[in-house]
Amino acid sequence: MGLKHSDITAILGPVDETLMAELLATGATTSELAEAIAWVNNDEALIGEGRHLPAGRVAALIDILTPDVDEE
Repeated sequence: MGLKHSDITAILGPVDETLMAELLATGATTSELAEAIAWVNNDEALIGEGRHLPAGRVAALIDILTPDVDEE
């Protein structure tokens, strides 16, 4: 079952409407959102545990949750 507004706010706290819409549009589950957050917050530890790099909806969530860094 896909994410709901209440799932997202329970995990991330208040988010703006644009972010909420992007997250809902992925069709991801609550566990996929939790996994994406784990990758965003500590990818080196997860790689060190031998986990495969994220793909699919988890990767899409990571892209949404990771701030864009403009390289000049």
